[in-house]
Amino acid sequence: MSDKNEILDLELMPELVVVTGMSGAGRTEAMHVFEDLGFFCVDNLPSSLIENLVDMRCNSDDGPNRLAVVCDARNGDYFGSLTDELIALKNKGINLHVIFLDADDEKLVARYKSSRRRHPLCSDGTTIAQGIQLERTLLMRLRSMSDTVINTTDMMPSALRDTIRQLFAKGDERRGLAVTVYSFGFKHGAPVDADVVMDVRFLPNPYYDPDLRGLTGLDEPVRDFVMLRDETIEFKKRWHSLLDVLMPGYVAEGKQQLAIGVGCTGGQHRSVALAESTGDYLKSKGYRVSVAHRDLKLAERGGRVDYSTETPDVHAAV
Repeated sequence: MSDKNEILDLELMPELVVVTGMSGAGRTEAMHVFEDLGFFCVDNLPSSLIENLVDMRCNSDDGPNRLAVVCDARNGDYFGSLTDELIALKNKGINLHVIFLDADDEKLVARYKSSRRRHPLCSDGTTIAQGIQLERTLLMRLRSMSDTVINTTDMMPSALRDTIRQLFAKGDERRGLAVTVYSFGFKHGAPVDADVVMDVRFLPNPYYDPDLRGLTGLDEPVRDFVMLRDETIEFKKRWHSLLDVLMPGYVAEGKQQLAIGVGCTGGQHRSVALAESTGDYLKSKGYRVSVAHRDLKLAERGGRVDYSTETPDVHAAV
């Protein structure tokens, strides 16, 4: 970063997490969590390039402004300068958090034996245990300056994920769950990728009203026909109550992607209106939601099937 841009850079500074520690202690699993939390992630980054990455994200208008990088012994000669690089970054006022992942030697040996992978510091004639001792000596100073040390000896992967989410998604856990709500028509095939499916074919069908047949659930007359009926009002109360039970459970379980399918006969009227309503409700509860309409391209417009739209209508996640 140049001196003349230092003040601007500090104002725009992204959050930076550096994940390091013992090989086999869970760095890959940790990076998966940061990816799910929306961080811009780089694995096995040479320490000398961290500042360049921060500078690049400061000057970028798109993408996440939260960075997570893994720096470890795989970097060879570059790794030795990591502690000095981190001190320099902190001295410049960069919002930096260093996580050190550790585990007992016996557990690390067992993990490497079960994975059949070679330890990065093991050369010909060197045992896994010797490689671990060499790495531990190399990382001694780095461990002492880390902000958070996590010992994964007795941790299942899910416990490590929960620990990281508690550190970096506290109060914002719902935003870590990417929800897609989409409408579909059963006559075009049942969904194969939905975690939750709601069948709304029990509601009166606007298709049988000639004035509404050529419209869709995105049009106000159809939306009013569907949403203002007593049956729909009662259904929404119970549907929302079910979602209020399901969604916190999925968040607590650590689920990162959830697909909710809302289906009617053709995927044109009722399911479209109810998918939009469901998406709005979940957004109001703080979830990150996209709404899509799988079969809207097949909607009957004025008595004919319209194939002009090649992809489903999709609303970007918010």
